[in-house]
Amino acid sequence: MTDPWVALEPGADPAERVRVLRRAHETFTTAGTVPGPVRSVVAESWRRSARAGVGPDGTASVELTDGDLGAYRAEHPLARVMPLFRELMGTFAADGEHLLAVCDAHGRLLWVEGHRATRRRADGMNFVPGARWSETAVGTNAPGTAVAVDRPVQVFAAEHFIRRVQPWTCAAAPVHDPRTGRVLGAVDITGGDGLAHPHSLGFVHAVARAAEAQLALLTPPPSTTDIPMLSALGRDEAELVLDGRRTRLSRRHSEMVVLLARHPEGLSGDELLCALYADESVTPVTLRAELARLRRLLGPGLLASRPYRFTAAVESDVTVVERRLEAGAVTAAAEAYCGPLLPGSQAPAIVRLRERISDGLRTALIAHRDPDLLADWANAPWGEEDLVVWRALAAVRPTATVRARLAALEAELTAPAGPSPGRTGGATYLQRPPA
Repeated sequence: MTDPWVALEPGADPAERVRVLRRAHETFTTAGTVPGPVRSVVAESWRRSARAGVGPDGTASVELTDGDLGAYRAEHPLARVMPLFRELMGTFAADGEHLLAVCDAHGRLLWVEGHRATRRRADGMNFVPGARWSETAVGTNAPGTAVAVDRPVQVFAAEHFIRRVQPWTCAAAPVHDPRTGRVLGAVDITGGDGLAHPHSLGFVHAVARAAEAQLALLTPPPSTTDIPMLSALGRDEAELVLDGRRTRLSRRHSEMVVLLARHPEGLSGDELLCALYADESVTPVTLRAELARLRRLLGPGLLASRPYRFTAAVESDVTVVERRLEAGAVTAAAEAYCGPLLPGSQAPAIVRLRERISDGLRTALIAHRDPDLLADWANAPWGEEDLVVWRALAAVRPTATVRARLAALEAELTAPAGPSPGRTGGATYLQRPPA
């Protein structure tokens, strides 16, 4: 497949693809191996489904019924954008004999609407409001897998893990809280083979982004004194603004606050220990002592335990950059990026997050081809030896200065002694790009 996220490329034979997938599914469910023709996103989902104990002949269970379902979805944040979903997708679903479905962050279906005959068919596999369609419950499916991997997903025919779902094709995209970035659920379109097209994937993605924009408009802007604000990009010691008070954190406390802000559901002591320390000799006692000092520094009430978590949402410059990138606002993301996340930190989880953010923004800048944004990155301390960015800049702004710097970097790359690698966020960029 040219695009691993697209289930069936234009011009492909759906019937032949179904035969290939059915053979592959049988191989996996009997031998535990995934044949080559299966897309990587589906293969990984099959493995997760099997590890969760899902059987290929299982079915979805209904967890919410009648009054419980009505009360739950009335209070759910996605209830506020259901009119938008119906406006954008209702006619498409009805005319195309498809279904519009919306699930929560646990994969529970909250709404299933659309073509009447298609709904009756879907009832036979419990694709109904209140049923749990998470990966851990029914295996690979678009709404459940979209929530699991936090990105738009298309699932075609026998790519579904459960056999009774394999006559169907679906595409879904996660919807995020515009303030916190947390996944609220997913919006899905389900129907026949006609949905196995790149357009259906792009369609639900666009609808999800429109819903996030609508939620942002419906949510009043928070008071800057009410929500703690964390700044951790481009500095070794983060700064936390809480109730108008600015607190500079130590390096270790900076790492802790970044991770806890990123995990509002909380982290256990063991999870924090693994995230913070590469040295396995560090004991839980050391971690508890650091957390006790952090609690005293932050003041009463903000840091809870079992699991360790913040009792209030903490906004950060990290999530601002990520949300803007996800929305395709590359210029705004670049403006919010002040440098690599805690550049001096060697905490394993911080290193991974630092590289993810810098690599994501760097890739977006190269694809965006804006000469000013590329020049800003290339001339920043973290981009001055980034050969690929300098090449991208030379392609859109071939000034003498840019060409001279590019020539110097390329000469350094081919020098016998080897280059002195430039880094941004822990990733090496002064290297020969793939052909």
